[in-house]
Amino acid sequence: MNSTSPTAPGYSFSATLPDTVFSKAVSRVTEALKVEGFGVLTEIDIQATMKAKLDIDVRPYRILGACNPQLAHRALTAEPDIGLLLPCNVTVRQEEDGALMVGFMDPVAVMQMTSNPEVAQVAQEVRERLMRVKAALA
Repeated sequence: MNSTSPTAPGYSFSATLPDTVFSKAVSRVTEALKVEGFGVLTEIDIQATMKAKLDIDVRPYRILGACNPQLAHRALTAEPDIGLLLPCNVTVRQEEDGALMVGFMDPVAVMQMTSNPEVAQVAQEVRERLMRVKAALA
């Protein structure tokens, strides 16, 4: 099932994955991002970090730092400090009931912090691509 969560914060949108294996879900999300021109620059394993740093067991949770170089270049050229808001984070997490969720940062909402029209245009293009990634994961 692929849906927008009614409780999603205003800065994100999400989807439920049909996968039941977490590592497979992370791979599927990474591949779907690649189709839309995004590479994953960073991958943070929250589950492993919480165990190593705090000795706390949490459900699987990954943060993928996704970037489309061409669109990032346009945004950085228009407004150099926009790098503070890059890359686009995508999360893959396992819910208590075992469901696998993908969360997408909504670049349009986040980039509203600037009034630069070129940045707004790039944010819209990024959002359209991320929405296609979400649809591909259905």
